[in-house]
Amino acid sequence: MLYKSTRGNYRPVSPAEAITMGIAPDGGLFVPDRQPAIPPEQLMQISNMTYSRKSAFILKPFLTDFAPEEIEECTFKAYNREKFDAAEIAPLIELERQIHVLELWHGPTYAFKDMALQILPHLLLKSAAKTGENAEIVILVATSGDTGKAALEGFRDVPKTKIIVFFPAEGVSEIQKRQMITQTGNNVRVIAVQGNFDDAQNGVKSLFSDKKLQKELGQFGYKFSSANSINWGRLVPQIVYYFSAYSDLLAKGKIVPGEKINFVVPTGNFGNILAAFYAWQMGLPVHRLICAANANNVLSDFIRTGVYNRNRPFYKTISPSMDILISSNLERLLYELNGHDPGKVKKWMENLKENGEYAVDQETHGRIKEIFWSEQATDAETLETIKDIYRRYRYVVDTHTAVAINVLRKYLQATADARKNVVISTASPFKFNASVARAIFGEKAIRNKSEFTLLEMLSQASGMIIPEGLRNLDKRPVLHTTVITKEEMANNVKEILIPSAS
Repeated sequence: MLYKSTRGNYRPVSPAEAITMGIAPDGGLFVPDRQPAIPPEQLMQISNMTYSRKSAFILKPFLTDFAPEEIEECTFKAYNREKFDAAEIAPLIELERQIHVLELWHGPTYAFKDMALQILPHLLLKSAAKTGENAEIVILVATSGDTGKAALEGFRDVPKTKIIVFFPAEGVSEIQKRQMITQTGNNVRVIAVQGNFDDAQNGVKSLFSDKKLQKELGQFGYKFSSANSINWGRLVPQIVYYFSAYSDLLAKGKIVPGEKINFVVPTGNFGNILAAFYAWQMGLPVHRLICAANANNVLSDFIRTGVYNRNRPFYKTISPSMDILISSNLERLLYELNGHDPGKVKKWMENLKENGEYAVDQETHGRIKEIFWSEQATDAETLETIKDIYRRYRYVVDTHTAVAINVLRKYLQATADARKNVVISTASPFKFNASVARAIFGEKAIRNKSEFTLLEMLSQASGMIIPEGLRNLDKRPVLHTTVITKEEMANNVKEILIPSAS
């Protein structure tokens, strides 16, 4: 298996090179040169495996320069009861016959990003050894809230690495912010960026394309890599949990072999739902991938019209991890569905950078609509959905999962589709407890109460235990206080890595 750039101006690379580099030097994203197939009979076979073994099974054809025992070592270190508070790692909960919820938030930071970022450091260190990389790897991360903490936790004190996380100063929840700015570790730095997530993300992308900066830092023994889902090593582990959910439905007798189902994914940067697309390409029986958006509905509009236009108002919503107008991983989908034409992808990405929009050709748009369906949910609808799910099932969901459930209901109303649906639950409700508590208790009951008081209220009402990492978070010392503009990011990185530069 080799990996090509979506923009076509760089040589094919090995899996280890793709993971170590993170992003292609031509600005493109690495994609596999072919898709491995998982035959139907193997879906039943993996239903009896532990999550770590399922992961090793799915990852092997993508990591052809890794020995099987190396992959298994990585998966066993990542997915175990020391790291996750659920034996299944990714439990599948039935709300009703047609709707199941895949809980991806039982890891150390209580968000789905742990599913990939607990294994990425292990993959990265082995990849660096395989490529003969002697430089100290600097992980650059832009986060809309959850990736940052998960990456910090995954790379904390990992040898021969440093990690610098950039987050929008006013664009994350208080819990998310406190998780990051109290992060310990000798190799970690957390920086607030004035602006929104797209400002932070574009700033990180510019660092990867700044050859002068990279050459200068290279003289001091540093090399950039990424823990965002632009890195294939971060994206490929996410494919696993779609196979895991399907195999669990098989094992429980909820579906028969070959039966097609729908996945409903709250979507911002497109990596999570793109992993579902790759699972579908590998043979997972999928009917529809339902892309759930909030008020920042650039993806819904794109799936409906074929026109991607980020020239629109940016809304701060109660589902902040989805507050994104530039979905980086969409570039991979465009490459896969336009006949693997890097020229088209490059032109579309140039139009996005220069004009803020692009329109795909009719054939590509048609292929997108064959598998994807999308709608949006307002904040008011999200709160009402949280309240309704709690009333019906005594089950508590976070704001992002509620967006997905609301959009699923719209899909069912529009299509009368009788297939089973798996909703991807991306975060613990405790991470967004202010909004969740508002939905369940009402505005009056939570007025003038801190998010940390609301943790206790939510725990008492739901019977759920406050996650260890969130308990007493407000009492931990703040270790990271730097706030910069996006224009200052390059100099800030230099000052962190080369103290004399300041």
